[in-house]
Amino acid sequence: MHSDLSPVIAATAQWLTRAYPASGGALAEALCEVQARQAVTVAARLRYPSPMDVALLGVAGPGGSARLDWIIGADGVTPTDPDADAWRTWVDEVVASWAACLLTDPALAEPAVAALAVGGPSAGTPAEFRRLLAPDDADRRAAALLRHPDLVAPVAALHHAGLTARLDPGQALVA
Repeated sequence: MHSDLSPVIAATAQWLTRAYPASGGALAEALCEVQARQAVTVAARLRYPSPMDVALLGVAGPGGSARLDWIIGADGVTPTDPDADAWRTWVDEVVASWAACLLTDPALAEPAVAALAVGGPSAGTPAEFRRLLAPDDADRRAAALLRHPDLVAPVAALHHAGLTARLDPGQALVA
C-alpha cells in the first residue's frame, strides 16, 4: 500500500537533509539520512493512511518545496540545471513539517509510530524506526541540525497542530 509513497518519502527526506545537513563525513551523512527517512516515512504514512489517500496524492501531487525553501531562505537560488531539481516537486510540505516535529519531539515520535501499528502488521514496528525513537550519541551528532528544535522550528510549526490532532484518538470530528 505504501510503495506509492516512495517518491514523496525520498524527495522529502532529501529536502530535509539538504536543508539541515550532517557534518562529519560520509557516516554522519548516512546516519542523518536514515533518521530523516524514518521520520518522513512515519509522517507520510500518517498523512496518507489509506490506498485512496495515496491515489489522490498521485493525482493531485504533493505540492513541492517552494514554500519550505522560502521559509529556510533558499528560495532565491537559481538552479543551473532545472532538471536536476525536478525531485523538489515531490516534496510534501505537511510531511516535511510533521517529520521535523517527530525528529525534535520524542513525545510525538512514540505515539506516531504507535499509530502506525494500528494500521496492521505491515504498518511498521518500533524496531524499524529505532533511529527515530531511540537515537544514540552518533545519531544525535550526525543529525545535530536536523534534530535541533530551534533551527527546525519554522518548518515544524507549519503543521504541528495537524500532527497533534492526527495523533489525538479522542478528538471528535466537528462538521
